Amino acid sequence: MTSAAAASSAATMFSAATDSCSRGVFLISNLEVRRTRSTCAFLRTSKTINNHARAAASLCSSSSMINAAMATEASAKVIDGKSVAKEIREEIATEISRMKESTGVVPGLAVILVGDRKDSATYVRNKKKACESVGIKSYEVHLAEDTSEQEVLKYISGFNDDPSVNGILVQLPLPSHMNEQNVLNSVCIEKDVDGFNPLNIGRLAMRDREPLFVPCTPKGCIELLHRYGVPIKGKRAVVIGRSNIVGMPAALLLQREDATVSVVHSRTKNPEEITREADIIISAVGQPNMVKGSWIKPGSVVIDVGINPVEDAKSPRGYRLVGDVCYEEASKIASAITPVPGGVGPMTIAMLLSNTLAAAKRANNFE
Repeated sequence: MTSAAAASSAATMFSAATDSCSRGVFLISNLEVRRTRSTCAFLRTSKTINNHARAAASLCSSSSMINAAMATEASAKVIDGKSVAKEIREEIATEISRMKESTGVVPGLAVILVGDRKDSATYVRNKKKACESVGIKSYEVHLAEDTSEQEVLKYISGFNDDPSVNGILVQLPLPSHMNEQNVLNSVCIEKDVDGFNPLNIGRLAMRDREPLFVPCTPKGCIELLHRYGVPIKGKRAVVIGRSNIVGMPAALLLQREDATVSVVHSRTKNPEEITREADIIISAVGQPNMVKGSWIKPGSVVIDVGINPVEDAKSPRGYRLVGDVCYEEASKIASAITPVPGGVGPMTIAMLLSNTLAAAKRANNFE
């Protein structure tokens, strides 16, 4: 397969994709990437293994052979989300201990799970463990698949009125008979730790306004850039995907940091050309290995939100997880990149804990 054919095929796949929820040495490097510590400031995505995934994995492999002539050794710095998330959890635990000693209050997070989806149950279990690890009290409600929307709204109303609960999270997706927008909008804005309330998103979009909470996954992406000392101001940034959960708020956050932002989506013409201009790329489209090395400018920084299963006969599970970005190619060109798994995923839960702590501090006037 020629480079032109590979690029054309990738563009065709992207135009058909839906927006969803998230290693060659080059001497050119326009971004200095270094690890820094700062004070404390998921992707809920799992896709069925299908023909598109197999085709993308195959395309990535073929395109990698082309790039092998240009580079033989990985050069990109790995942005370790797992390590950063651990640091943040330690910072949160310290703050919670200080708050408890001063006020006697510990933050509380309520999670509502409807149905028996195994992936959702796993996410909820991981969130509960994370809460316990930092000292946040967790409240869990697990309802049957056929539970009425009114019943869910009743539980949300109860948590809204409970002063011991500082954050409320409704695990998505909800069963098809429920109106997701109605359910999410019923969470009072002061406890909207997921950051999905329209008022929070509206404030995020406006200059000189501050949202009470920022959606956890895009917040985690920006935190990774900060902690690795990646300059954002004045840089060109491209966000691939425009979902309400990741793509759109990620673009707004980058704009707040004075980046010049472009959003690439399923109707974008020449997505490869646009993406190749970026100093910073955040990909959150949910298509395995869609972003090839040819899409990436040498020295750019790549944040890969995607977490996609692709068939792998060598894996005990029969599949492996890959991102939206073809890691083998991108890591030969970018100056820094997040791995999948172990990149953005751990940051999502860390930001949820951070938002819950912020809600508790605000409710108790604790600085």
